[in-house]
Amino acid sequence: MITTCAAPGKIYLFGEHAVVYGEHAIACAVELRTRVAVKRSNDISISSNIGTTGLDFQMHPYVSSAIQKLGSPDVSIEITSRIPVGSGLGSSAAVTVATLEAINIECGLGYDKTNIAKMAHEIEQTVQGAASPTDTFVSTFGGVVEIPSRKKLDILDCGIVIGNTNKGASPKKTAQLVKQVAQLKKEYPDLIDPIIKIIGSFARHGETMVMQKNYRELGKLMNANHGLLDALGVCTMELSALVYAARNAGAYGAKLTGAGGGGCMVALTDSPEKVANAIEKAGGSAIISSFTPDGVLQV
Repeated sequence: MITTCAAPGKIYLFGEHAVVYGEHAIACAVELRTRVAVKRSNDISISSNIGTTGLDFQMHPYVSSAIQKLGSPDVSIEITSRIPVGSGLGSSAAVTVATLEAINIECGLGYDKTNIAKMAHEIEQTVQGAASPTDTFVSTFGGVVEIPSRKKLDILDCGIVIGNTNKGASPKKTAQLVKQVAQLKKEYPDLIDPIIKIIGSFARHGETMVMQKNYRELGKLMNANHGLLDALGVCTMELSALVYAARNAGAYGAKLTGAGGGGCMVALTDSPEKVANAIEKAGGSAIISSFTPDGVLQV
């Protein structure tokens, strides 16, 4: 028997960096998935597009940590993914969650999804040194989620296009950007504190727009949120080029997603092909996707 589980990536509509200071954010699962196929074996093997190893905390740190977390059962694991690595789309959370759930089912361990999300967050913390529980929560449970309450909001039924600068936003780069914002906040608290609070307020207003399905107004708020992230110094010329290309192609709104400094931007649109073409002409790679209510699934 082979058990295959698929876990989604995520984007932020609002709240990057502000969420670090307890402000609100809205994160969404997107239909870009990492699939992990597990079968019982005579030893441990892990296969992905970077090669085949046994337990290997250099090449396959998240999967190796997940196997170890579940008692190191002898399993053969095969990984395939549509989520670009180091792009701010939660690729490490997705592979960790999918691995835990596939081993859980294949070996009959009986963990529920709350346990899976908790273990996945612990693994990310161990591997990265620090990690938000948001990525692993959204990858496990899916949907559109208000942070920090974890309240589920309605699924957006407009199109989404993700534009990748193909300049990775690694965990190390993310940590550096978080520190950079913290330093700016420390040096100019009277200027930066209000920006952080306003970013949090976009998420609160955005929640209303999501529930009303008012995607035009939601897009306006995303555009303003992007401007404030740029003011915090976490945007790049490449990201802005893709953001403005998407807006000029008629997107409701477009902004960076994640820590910035590279990685991806997202655009809400009812003309995904047109927006994707504009992003590619501006030098990015475009992925047309959709929002998903489903977290990790057995497939």
